[in-house]
Amino acid sequence: MSSNNGSTEKKRSREWFEALIIAALVATVLRMFVVESYRIPTGSMERTLLAGDFLFVNKYVYGPKVPFTEIRLPKIHDVQRGDIIVFKFPKDRSLNYIKRCVALPGDTLEIRDRQLFINGASVPLPEHAQFLAPEMPRGLPDYQIFPMMSEYNKDNYGPIRVPRKGDVIRLGADNFNLYRDLITDEGHEVSLAGRRVLIDGMSQEQYTVQRNYYFAMGDNRDNSLDSRYWGFLPESDLVGQAMMVYWSWDPDLSLLTDPVGKLSSIRLNRSGLVVH
Repeated sequence: MSSNNGSTEKKRSREWFEALIIAALVATVLRMFVVESYRIPTGSMERTLLAGDFLFVNKYVYGPKVPFTEIRLPKIHDVQRGDIIVFKFPKDRSLNYIKRCVALPGDTLEIRDRQLFINGASVPLPEHAQFLAPEMPRGLPDYQIFPMMSEYNKDNYGPIRVPRKGDVIRLGADNFNLYRDLITDEGHEVSLAGRRVLIDGMSQEQYTVQRNYYFAMGDNRDNSLDSRYWGFLPESDLVGQAMMVYWSWDPDLSLLTDPVGKLSSIRLNRSGLVVH
């Protein structure tokens, strides 16, 4: 009897172990290719999304990337203007950012007196978007704005065309700062010699864009490190589309300020909130 009991226990243990391994593999595949959790760390999307929101990101909708490669699986549909997207920050790809896509490949974007225009048509401010700082007037350049040495600021920007795969762009000293990072990120060495642009050591007057790009902005327009500051978002850096807030808590409430031990910091009213 004891021998049979021992065999039964070993069989059950093996079955449990195998079930755990399968569950872990399924969870890993789902996380890599289907859905992933993401926490909002800053207020750049307030009031649409709040710091401390936890949300699910749909990774398969734009075609998930195979880990450690540039290969993407088939997508459900392309990014749409107005989508809230999660992406690898082009200046530090160890970081994930979340912003709203406001312009697609081939679009011409302009901001005039805080009003966004895409291809000449005004775009309404998102429902919960906001401005917190004084408006910057036209003709007052901001040295932090992309591209360097431009006359743009956060409230008066462009017009600027978002590069599209296959675009043939003219190169010169006047637009070197606009396309330098793009060309570098596409695998080339680029430099300026007097008025001439050198790509991989050869003087070039034009360049054919190899990828699609997007322009992303935060809904909290005065407190967002977005494309106005660092440039175009490569399609290859897309992670997925924000879906739903499943949990939220106020990170500003600590144990010192919350006498009930952080219970009051939980934002139950945001759980299940669909992101749009």
